[in-house]
This record gives sequence, structure tokens and C-alpha cells, in this order.
Amino acid sequence: MKKDIEIPEVKDVYIAAVKQYNEDFRTYDWNIYIINDTRSTLETVLIVSQGSDQKDVTSLMRHSLKELPSKSYAKVEFMEESVHRLNNYFYVTYFLEGKLYDKKFEFPSHSILEDNAVSLPVMSEIGVIAR
Repeated sequence: MKKDIEIPEVKDVYIAAVKQYNEDFRTYDWNIYIINDTRSTLETVLIVSQGSDQKDVTSLMRHSLKELPSKSYAKVEFMEESVHRLNNYFYVTYFLEGKLYDKKFEFPSHSILEDNAVSLPVMSEIGVIAR
């Protein structure tokens, strides 16, 4: 029965956009990171990303990590500035202590801005945290 299914709440796991200097191209680029601020290792992390609005849809991107240790982070992808005008979604699924967790993170259109940047957990950077 549906009432017997336990859906654990995702806590202390974040998707963040961080503006960083790219040495190769001598530009400042936005990169997406997953942050694990829990006390345990995340296992079999799957991330699916896509941007869309009423008119346009980006390609579906899939990423995976075998593990993401406690209090660590990993770069997911580069985010080209032309897609900032779209609603960008990151669907994150992982195992933590034998339970399956799942959450949809969203960067609403035009929300990835330096004005929206805050201090990020675990990382010694500032960035925009997805809702």
C-alpha cells in the first residue's frame, strides 16, 4: 500500500552553481557542483539535468558518481550562460545507509547571478544554491 512506502527526506545534500575562473579560456564560467554535507558517504549517485521553458528544451544530461564521501563535493557539469534564461532542473538519486533518496533541484530562470550567491557548505566558495 502507498501508506506503507517510506520516502526519506533529502537533507544536507545540495546542488550549487559556482562562478570560477577558467585558465584555458581566460573566462569566468558557471559550474554545477553536488555537495554532500552529511556524516555519511552517498553511494551510487545519479544526476540527470535538463533546462526548459515554454519554447525551448535542452538535451538531457546524465552523470553518475560511485561514491561521494561525507563533507565533500564533486563537479557535475559546466553551465553555459545561454541556458541561464531557462528553468534548469537537476534530479538527484542516491543511496544513503541502505535507503534510496531522490530530489528534484531547480534553478529558476535568471536565478544564477552573482547577486544571489551565498557561502556554500563544505566548499570554501560562494555560489547559488538550487531550491
